[in-house]
Amino acid sequence: MAYLLGVDTGGTYTDAAILDEAEDRVVASAKSLTTRPDLSKGVGGAIDAALEASGIAPGAIAMVSLSTTLATNALVEGQGGRVALVFIGFEGPELARAGLEEALKGDPVILLPGGHSHSGTEIAALDLARLEAAIAALPPGLTGFAVAASFATRNPGHETAARDLIRRLTGLPVTCSHELSAGLNGPRRALTAVLNARLIGMIDRLISACEAHMERRGIVAPLMVVRGDGALVSAALARERPIETILSGPAASIAGASWLTGETDALVSDIGGTTTDICLLRDGRPSIDPEGARVGAFRTMVEAVAMRTTGLGGDSEVHLIEGLGTVLRLGPRRLLPVSLMAQDWPGLVHDALDAWLAGESTGEYDGRFVLPMWHGTPPQGLAGREEAVVERLMEGPVRMVDAIRTRPEIPALMRLVSRGLVMVSGLTPSDASHGLGRLECWDAGAARKALALFAKRRNGHGDRVAAGPEELAQAIISQLTAQTVDCLLEAAFAEDGRGWGEAPERLARHALMRAGLDGYRGVVGIEARLGVPVIGLGASAPSYYGAVGERLRARMILPEHAGVANAIGAVVGQVAMHAEGTVTSPSVGTFVAHMPDGPARFSDRDRAMAALEQALSTAASDRARRAGVEEMRLVTDRDLTEIEIEGRPMFIEARLRVTAKGRPRIATG
Repeated sequence: MAYLLGVDTGGTYTDAAILDEAEDRVVASAKSLTTRPDLSKGVGGAIDAALEASGIAPGAIAMVSLSTTLATNALVEGQGGRVALVFIGFEGPELARAGLEEALKGDPVILLPGGHSHSGTEIAALDLARLEAAIAALPPGLTGFAVAASFATRNPGHETAARDLIRRLTGLPVTCSHELSAGLNGPRRALTAVLNARLIGMIDRLISACEAHMERRGIVAPLMVVRGDGALVSAALARERPIETILSGPAASIAGASWLTGETDALVSDIGGTTTDICLLRDGRPSIDPEGARVGAFRTMVEAVAMRTTGLGGDSEVHLIEGLGTVLRLGPRRLLPVSLMAQDWPGLVHDALDAWLAGESTGEYDGRFVLPMWHGTPPQGLAGREEAVVERLMEGPVRMVDAIRTRPEIPALMRLVSRGLVMVSGLTPSDASHGLGRLECWDAGAARKALALFAKRRNGHGDRVAAGPEELAQAIISQLTAQTVDCLLEAAFAEDGRGWGEAPERLARHALMRAGLDGYRGVVGIEARLGVPVIGLGASAPSYYGAVGERLRARMILPEHAGVANAIGAVVGQVAMHAEGTVTSPSVGTFVAHMPDGPARFSDRDRAMAALEQALSTAASDRARRAGVEEMRLVTDRDLTEIEIEGRPMFIEARLRVTAKGRPRIATG
């Protein structure tokens, strides 16, 4: 009998679920707090608890599959390692395109002449000596490199030469843009490569933590990772291309939602600690975003499910919007809930909260704490103010007012937060739920104190934000409901297909939409509702989504095991490996097949396409085989572009995509 173990690592919790493959049922599930920076404790805790609850011997596990929201959360929150971009054949102004400059966040760029033309011929030679000198002049503290060359998808020669030199000189991971996408948009390929390089360390630590615990427990089984399109890939490939795991958690949640409910048409809304992810399930399948996965401010060239990801979760930061009245806003940044911090640091948290509550007024940073997220040696390569903040955290977490002494140190702290080196703790919806008695996981007493402290703040009228902790907690939950409703309506309008003539964001908040949800009755009567049910996923969904369903007048489905849907979805997918290429015609009678290892010329179109299809089939099959697929099927998609001149067709371009599909190998014996 084969048992499958799914593991999902989110911003707050790591979930594990064990499925009986033969009977299609959940045998056991468990949760453990995600532990950063040492992810092994959270991963190990969840796996051990699930194994204990199931009564199954570790040796009976036939496959392990991992999904995660860590990559998605990192991009939403602007976190990740420091990288250098080698930009070949591009001009400096092109850094401003596609959000590339924003993604770099001041990290170094090496501009080099070179690159290729649309047909794959070299424009200028690559100066490797110049690249070597530029690498020697880079600042310390880099964690990886991204390499993007002009028209590298038509000829990857310059990217691979630069990659080989960088690896030899630095030993650091290098991401080439042509390995991630066959698209022609150079700056967007560079953006995708930069984000991939930024995530490599984080995903490697997660996979290593899972592999190490499997070995300790005697689980001898292949480890797979969920990709953003819901397919499974080998752990080795996920290490090389962590960018493909963005929306991994949400993709797994879609598979889990379908498996748990049997629903074929619904909006799936998965609320985690950091984000809410919404996707339309139609005819039992999610659609793939044709423009590439969009996460936060970035539109990547990674194939993924068409998902709307918003920085709204149970651990979202609570903001008091400046103005005369009391207006709250949640997210997009995640904070460590005060009630959770008090679990490990009760003395610090309670003493500070008691002292702040005893005061007549509240300070700007009252109720906030700062935690170091490194082990042992402090981070290197920091600016002066960043070093000063780090020095104050050497003995452990402190009150925020003790971490920053001057206003110019605030940006320094935020830079440390964006790099994942420190974390801020403060009031969140999770604390509000503890204050109202809806959750009992952490320190409810600390949550009530944090709520009482925030309630003492004054709005523009000079009035208190709330009469007491209960009133404030309810206001926070109501705000989470309102923002979730907006997110679901935006997704619904975006997927509706009618063509409303306005942006989904405006339609979701339109006065007529609000009136319709209110069931307005006047001279005009207006009614509005969501036309499909909502499947609510996530550990906190039962706490929040009842009110969301009532507001939208929609059937709200909260399935059993909704809290571990991602872990379940992680093991019900297939491996699907893609290889893409193009055939172009730079001149009459000449056809160029742009192979994975470089261009090849032919005098016949059909021969060029056949040669490319064979090369792509071999590449896709090899990747699927390395991922553990023994029995696979190949699917080839062709997109032929021709124009008609004087009644005769003229070939422009052909794009080929070969997909090798199959279930991963299940360990036996």
